[in-house]
Amino acid sequence: MTTGLQIALLGGAFLGLGVVLLVARLMPAEPDLTEVLSRLTPARGRANAVGPVTTAKGKERIGVWAIKALPPAVWIRTPTRELALLRIPLARFYGDKIVMALMGLVIPPLLAFFFEQLGLGFPIAVPAIASVGLAVVMFFLPNYNAVDDARKARLEFTRALGAYIDLVALERNNGSGVRQAMESAAEVGDSWVFTRLSEELTRSRWSGQPPWDALHALSDELGLPELDDFADIMRLSGEEGASVYTNLRARSAAMRTAMLNDEISEANAVGERMTIPGSLLGVIFMALLVAPSLLRMFSNT
Repeated sequence: MTTGLQIALLGGAFLGLGVVLLVARLMPAEPDLTEVLSRLTPARGRANAVGPVTTAKGKERIGVWAIKALPPAVWIRTPTRELALLRIPLARFYGDKIVMALMGLVIPPLLAFFFEQLGLGFPIAVPAIASVGLAVVMFFLPNYNAVDDARKARLEFTRALGAYIDLVALERNNGSGVRQAMESAAEVGDSWVFTRLSEELTRSRWSGQPPWDALHALSDELGLPELDDFADIMRLSGEEGASVYTNLRARSAAMRTAMLNDEISEANAVGERMTIPGSLLGVIFMALLVAPSLLRMFSNT
């Protein structure tokens, strides 16, 4: 009775997965205009060729279907800033959540079927509850990955921004204009941070927008307060003609000091955690020394 129910549950999970994949395969693709234009740009194409592969068309199709078919309340919370920083399309993110949830539904019945073949059967309620629980956990796993990757990306952005501010200060000290200094400094580095800054500055040039306003918008979009402070300094230089060399060097030095203090605090926290195993080992050793005497005392009484 239990084996038949487990096989039926497994068959239903595979059938549901097959239906979802079939619908996602037959749906017409809706290309992302930004991604299409980036592929048509030679420089961006070369940049993407050396970076990680991010073409997950299957997940994007599932995500497009989910956006159309499922109510918005299903997603609960979408890390919009984190996805914008990582440049992950919303459809791909939703598709990843759906795929992970389906994997969570399928894994417990598969394990239950495997243990059943070994003679270690479980009640039908165990794989059913485990499927629901694992599906919920894996549904939120992409959220955690996006937040964690964005945290690391923001830290990398802050490190690179300190070097960029120093370059801008040197350009301004050499007599370059505000926009020229910002664009020339952004062309020096080849990391994704410098590329992102160069893209925003180029876009602001063609749209007629002041470069500091473009960086303000980028800071608000990605949640980068350090970039917002830098934009304020450049606004002061561009609108009032103030000399900002000293301010820029002081800002970059303050950023490096803050990052150093954070790394020292993190190293101290790691060092404190490393003392816990040694303390536990000492407690265990003392317990081994005291245990024989306690046992003899209690046995005599």
